[in-house]
Amino acid sequence: MADPKKINLALQGGGAHGAFTWGVLDRFLEDKRLKIDAITGTSAGAMNAVVLASGMEADGEKGARRQLEDFWRSVSDHARYSPIRRSPLDVLLGRWSLDNSLSYLYFDVVSRFASPYEFNPLNINPLRDAVERAVDFEKVHACDCIKLFVAATNVFTGKIRVFSNKEVTLDAVMASACLPQLHQAVEIDGEPYWDGGYMGNPPLYPLFYETDTPDVVLIQINPLERRVVPKTAREILNRMNEITFNSTLMRELRAIDFVSRLIEEGKLSRQDYMKVHMHRISAAELVPLQASSKMNAEWSFLTELRDIGRRTAEAWLDTRFEDIGNRSTIDLREEFL
Repeated sequence: MADPKKINLALQGGGAHGAFTWGVLDRFLEDKRLKIDAITGTSAGAMNAVVLASGMEADGEKGARRQLEDFWRSVSDHARYSPIRRSPLDVLLGRWSLDNSLSYLYFDVVSRFASPYEFNPLNINPLRDAVERAVDFEKVHACDCIKLFVAATNVFTGKIRVFSNKEVTLDAVMASACLPQLHQAVEIDGEPYWDGGYMGNPPLYPLFYETDTPDVVLIQINPLERRVVPKTAREILNRMNEITFNSTLMRELRAIDFVSRLIEEGKLSRQDYMKVHMHRISAAELVPLQASSKMNAEWSFLTELRDIGRRTAEAWLDTRFEDIGNRSTIDLREEFL
């Protein structure tokens, strides 16, 4: 059997939609033809990354797959008693949106007029408990088969901070997922941090500076393009957030395309610069989902997203596996620039 092909993974954040990434990872981990060299992640992507590393160190690919499922089950269990739930009509119609949930609408209004320091002075965050229960950070630090990069945004400076390897702690992961409208800033070494998506969703540059693997698979949750003009206040805010959280990714992809062209034209040496092969896994089924569904942690929803992720990864492997190590499978100039 040929040696497995090495890939780097770039995992976007997206709340409960991160269960789609769980499905992609689950399919990749069972494929013996692949070896994950490094993972960069933000928010839910960072959580998937540390859970995978913890499980990998404990019991290889089987342990990683088992721990990912346990983590998402824990997320669902912690949300079971949350007052923010789908309306009976949405349940009846099979819609995953929370847009018609009175409790969600109430919380949405409150979050626009009060900060988490006011409506949650004790800084209670059930998601922190779920991550702490699911992840053994000593195993994460001991895992030397996968390089980890977790991004957060420094509130003071507005700059990105990328936590790597032994810097990846529970606080670093929670900082990466800290939406300022919902949670108090996470303090690390005297500096406050918010969600990493503002400055990198996810950051790609650590994969080029810290690894020699040219193939990067972007697992994309947030769509770059929508062909409908948002008209309601919620739709406008959702699209603004998507554009903001994708902006740094777009800049990095432009830089990758620029360097690749210089290498192709012989203006940069292949010995000094690595030609990156970019790949993308995304699903059309995610695009129609409302932004509010990112807060829906019902187990049936999470497992549906997981199954979409597995099917999408399976289809991608069937059609794109031979390209790994040889060429990009997306045209950056056409699709992202």
